[in-house]
Amino acid sequence: MSGGLAIDVQGLTKSFSGRKVVDDFSIQVPRGQVWGFLGPNGSGKTTTIRLLCGLLSPDSGSGTCLGYDILRESALIKRHAGYMTQKFSFYEDLSIRENLDFVARIYAMDNRTQAVDQAIGRLGLKQREQQLAGTLSGGWKQRLALAACILHQPQLLLLDEPTAGVDPQARRDFWEEIHQLAAQGMTVLVSTHYMDEAERCDRIVYLAYGTILARGTVGEVVAKSNLHTWIVSGADVKGLAAELGSVQGVDQVSVFGVTLHVSGADAALLAAGIAPFRQRAEFVWEKSSPSLEDVFIHLMAPYRARLTG
Repeated sequence: MSGGLAIDVQGLTKSFSGRKVVDDFSIQVPRGQVWGFLGPNGSGKTTTIRLLCGLLSPDSGSGTCLGYDILRESALIKRHAGYMTQKFSFYEDLSIRENLDFVARIYAMDNRTQAVDQAIGRLGLKQREQQLAGTLSGGWKQRLALAACILHQPQLLLLDEPTAGVDPQARRDFWEEIHQLAAQGMTVLVSTHYMDEAERCDRIVYLAYGTILARGTVGEVVAKSNLHTWIVSGADVKGLAAELGSVQGVDQVSVFGVTLHVSGADAALLAAGIAPFRQRAEFVWEKSSPSLEDVFIHLMAPYRARLTG
């Protein structure tokens, strides 16, 4: 199936022990796109993913996933979706090939051997196919998990923090594979804490404690934040950061190596607050667009105040 929406849900809510984890969640995801879910720990990302693929039932709300009703046809959604969990969930005393063959048996695949061969070849696992899963490094375990997820050729791939704990090269290889899958028509939803990974997505959704705070392309999210940022470089930016922390109009100061990101929601108030500091010859100030990380820190400010207050 091509074209249309892979996911179309409205008003999903879910509570555990009286605490609302997902609150009025609505989203429409076109087929063949890569969407990123971002947010702090406990923001509802994993629960939302499980609601979308039929592993959990919402307390309220409705919609479809891959054309199937999320309330009445969850079993069909599971057959056509691949879900990669945060925790490595394969048998460590079985080899890569044995694990994949086991997954193929679960799906009752007629072409089991061929499907396993193709997955092993696609993910570059041929030289390690007889290696026990428990002896693999993080990056190779990640490849095995992805191979298992795509074994039955799903239309939707749900990835829950898939690159946590792997090295930069493994992360880059992983994302190249994800975009190849999307180019072939697969829809991908991935939760991540990495800003550079978010920037690789067609669209992002930022969740905070069950509520969507922002959504759109990275450019749209940054533009809609109405955040204004200056980048400061110089010999002692850490000392300057301490001084700027209490200046009116400065909402956040972040150290990035030998530079600072100084941001505020009110452009005029920010400009007035930093004016005396811009007279110092030892620092260079440059107006800039806020980074995605700047924006997310800004979005979370009201929640941090609520939690610490």
